[in-house]
Amino acid sequence: MAEHDHSAIKENMTVVGADGVHVGTVDHIDGERIKLTKADSPQAEDGQGAKHHYLPAGLVASVDGDTVRLSATAANAVDLFEEAE
Repeated sequence: MAEHDHSAIKENMTVVGADGVHVGTVDHIDGERIKLTKADSPQAEDGQGAKHHYLPAGLVASVDGDTVRLSATAANAVDLFEEAE
């Protein structure tokens, strides 16, 4: 499998699942992972202290304008979140 070119993914782009549901906002690309902003962290909503989350960049299906579309639904993508150490 060829390595994807993630150069089109930029800071502050919106990340949506294959179902069009908002997943997060790009903080930056970290190797083969997309780092999402803390503001989109599930912990930011429940007051437990926001954390950065990472998504495997291999989930990216396309980049359209300022939107990163994933090959997984939003719910599946959230299940794949990796928390920052």
